[in-house]
Amino acid sequence: MTRALRILAAAAVLLLAGSRLQAQDTAKQESRRAALRKEIAQLEQQIKDNKAKSDNALNELQLVRRQVAARRELVAESEREIGELADSIAARQEAAEHLRARLETMETYYRRLVRNAYKNRDTHVWYSYLLSSKDLGQATRRYTYLRDLSVTMNTQARRILEMRQALEEDIARLAEMKEEAESIKQDRVQDLQTLKQEEQASDRLVADLQKDKNRYQKELEAKRKQVEALNREIERIIAQAIEEARRKEEEARKKAEEEARKSGHKTIPKSTEIDIKLSGEFAANKGKLPWPADGPVVETFGKHNHPVYTSVVMPANNGVNIGLSAGAEVKAVFDGEVKRVIVMPGYGRCVLVQHGGYFTFYCKLGKVEVKSGDKVKTGQLIGHVDTIDGQTELHFEVWKEKEPENPELWLRKK
Repeated sequence: MTRALRILAAAAVLLLAGSRLQAQDTAKQESRRAALRKEIAQLEQQIKDNKAKSDNALNELQLVRRQVAARRELVAESEREIGELADSIAARQEAAEHLRARLETMETYYRRLVRNAYKNRDTHVWYSYLLSSKDLGQATRRYTYLRDLSVTMNTQARRILEMRQALEEDIARLAEMKEEAESIKQDRVQDLQTLKQEEQASDRLVADLQKDKNRYQKELEAKRKQVEALNREIERIIAQAIEEARRKEEEARKKAEEEARKSGHKTIPKSTEIDIKLSGEFAANKGKLPWPADGPVVETFGKHNHPVYTSVVMPANNGVNIGLSAGAEVKAVFDGEVKRVIVMPGYGRCVLVQHGGYFTFYCKLGKVEVKSGDKVKTGQLIGHVDTIDGQTELHFEVWKEKEPENPELWLRKK
């Protein structure tokens, strides 16, 4: 009997642990699906805005393809969740059946125990049982057995009730999981239908782009010139900022040396301490920085081939483009100093912020809330995104001195 109780209790613990793990996994999956649906909705709004403000088919194609990719990921996430739910349901059903079988065995033993106790309920029988003992030791053992019998029966009865309740709760949770799986299946069917429509829209845009290759090649060349001009300006500003910092550091060093010569002590220039501290803090937060704005990445870092003319390489993107709604807020990702606020063709207003040996660049802004020389804090408002050439998006870059780096490696995972 004791062994059966131990097995039954262990089964209940396993079921409870499985419930907690399943709840954690479900919450994580639901969060991921919610994030994907939010991104799809943001892209949908971007596509609508693009159609209303521009006939830029290439930009629309990029948005639609990003939306298709997000939709495919959503469908895959739903399929993963359905599969995991099916596995969990099967495991729970097996565990519940095992628990039910153990419970039936326990109830059988318990009924037998109660019947025996009932048959021997006459107190004279108990007294005779004790008095027939061979010695005091045996009498003591028999007395202990009889005393514990009632406690054992009550304990077993209570445990049977608890296990039956646990089984009923688990069966109810199984029903909820089955309903949840069915709901996700229905969502997946709808998402697949929408995905097909989005893929058809992508194909239509490709066909439109193929009709007028010369026009889009000219637009591409104009874009290339804008990108190159922006990169040259960023490099110039950063070089100037580095040279300025070097000059200040040299002046501070000479001043410190002069003071040390007069006083006979060595000192560390204050400006050098500040720059090293800022640079170190920024570097230590790689992969943890907040996003400058809340929106989907519509163009990633690096070189990309043209989405239609695949042999044509697009101008390299030294940052990421984040799709936003008109007027959306753009915020600093880390403490720093505003070095320049400039205006560039195709990029609108741009703000460069220095963080020691690192720089962040915020472009395609309309209204700007900072000026050169301002000290900014993490999360402080930099400005508001503008609509330029039909595109409403933030262009964001991260530089380590004179080298651009992939911003997504610096920002928190969504």
